[in-house]
Amino acid sequence: MAPNRLRLQRKSVWLNPLIQLMLAAVACVLLPFLLTSLFQPMGWRDYVSQNTYLACLAGLLLGFWLHRSLSKLPGTFESFGILPAYFVSFGMVLSAILLFRIEYSRALLVLSFAACIVWFFMVYLVVQRKTVLRLGTIPGGRVARFDELNGVTSKRLRLDSTLDGIDAVTADFRHDHNDAWEARIADYTLAGIPVYHSKDLYESLTGRTELENLSENNFGALGPANSWMLPKQIIEWIAALLILPFLLPFCLAAAVAIRLDGPGPILFRQKRMGYRGEEFTVFKFRTMRTKNRGTVSGSVDDLITREDDDRITRVGRFLRFTRIDELPQLLNVLRGEMSLIGPRPEATGLSDWYQAEVPFYRYRHIVKPGITGWAQVNQGHVAGVDDIKMKLQYDFYYIRNFSVWLDILIVMKTIKTMLTGYGHK
Repeated sequence: MAPNRLRLQRKSVWLNPLIQLMLAAVACVLLPFLLTSLFQPMGWRDYVSQNTYLACLAGLLLGFWLHRSLSKLPGTFESFGILPAYFVSFGMVLSAILLFRIEYSRALLVLSFAACIVWFFMVYLVVQRKTVLRLGTIPGGRVARFDELNGVTSKRLRLDSTLDGIDAVTADFRHDHNDAWEARIADYTLAGIPVYHSKDLYESLTGRTELENLSENNFGALGPANSWMLPKQIIEWIAALLILPFLLPFCLAAAVAIRLDGPGPILFRQKRMGYRGEEFTVFKFRTMRTKNRGTVSGSVDDLITREDDDRITRVGRFLRFTRIDELPQLLNVLRGEMSLIGPRPEATGLSDWYQAEVPFYRYRHIVKPGITGWAQVNQGHVAGVDDIKMKLQYDFYYIRNFSVWLDILIVMKTIKTMLTGYGHK
C-alpha cells in the first residue's frame, strides 16, 4: 500500500473499498435502475433499461478504479479525483454505446452518473475528510518534521511503546539506529505494521522530492517514465490544436483590452530555458508596462515579478489572476517547445542565476517545460532562492512520479487555481 493511502486506514467498514463499491452499486446503479423502470411498460424487464443498467455498472467500476488511482497522489484527500474519474468513465461508456449503436436510456445513464458524483462526495464529506494519519516515529534522524504536517498526528515511540491507535511507523533509515531499535523495526514489519523510510513517506505526503543527500543512485532514479513521454507529447499536441479555436474569443478579447489599456505590444516575447537546456522564445500576453521591463539582457531584479509589482497594468493584473496571459503558449506547445503540463520555464537570466545558487537546478530541464505544473498548483509564483529550492522539490517530484494520473490531477488543480487566482503575482 502506498504511504499516501494511509489516511484511509481505519477499522470503520465505511472506508473499506469493497464495502464502498458494493454500497455505491446499490445507491448509484440499482436504485436508479428500479426508479426509471417504473416508467417503462415492461418495468425492470425492459431490455433497454437492462442494457443501460450494465453500462452504468461498467461506468461505476471504471470510475471507482480511476478515482482510487488519482487519490493515491499527495494532497488529493479523495475529493479531487471524483469529478474527473466519473466524467471519464461514463464518457467512455457513452462513447461505446454510441459507437456500437446500443439502445439505452438517457435518463438512467444521467441519473446514475449524477448519483455517483453525489454519493462519493458525501462519502468524502462524512467520513474520509475527517481521517488523519496516526504515525509512530522512531527517534533518530529527520522525523520531527512530521509533527508539523496537516492531516498527520505523530507519536514519538520508545522501545516499550505499544502501537495502539497507530496506522504506520516511520524511521529515518539514513540514521544509524542501535541494535535494539533495528530489532524492534524488524518486529513491527513481521507483525504486519507498515514501516516506511521517513524520506519516502514525507515525499509522498507533501508531493516534494527533497534535494538533500541525493546520492548518485537517487539522482539517476529521478528520471521520468519514458513510456509515458511520447503518448503525453502526442496527446498534448492534439489537445492544444483542438482547444485553441475555442479559446480564440478569450485571446481576441485580451488583445483588445491590452491595446486599449496603453501603448506597447500585445504579445510579450522572452527567451527562456527549455527542454535539455535549449533556449526558446516563449509567448505571453503582455501584462506589464514596456518601460523598464526586464528582457533577456536585463538584470535579475528586472526579471523577477514582485508582490504588487507596480509595473503590472490594470488589464495585466486580471490576466495574471485568471492565467489568461499564458494562453499564447499554446503556440509553443504546437511548435514542440513546451508541454501543457511540466515545470514552468524560467527566463534565461533567472535560470542562470538559479543554477549558480541551487544544487541540481539544471536537472529540471530533463522534461519539457509546461504551461502549468505541479509546483504552480501547489506553491504558486516564487522569486527568492529559498522559494525556488522548494519549487524545485515539487518539480523533482513531478519528474520522478511522471504519470497520466498526476497530469490529470494537475489539470483539476489548475482549473481551481484559475478560478481562485491562487499564487498569481
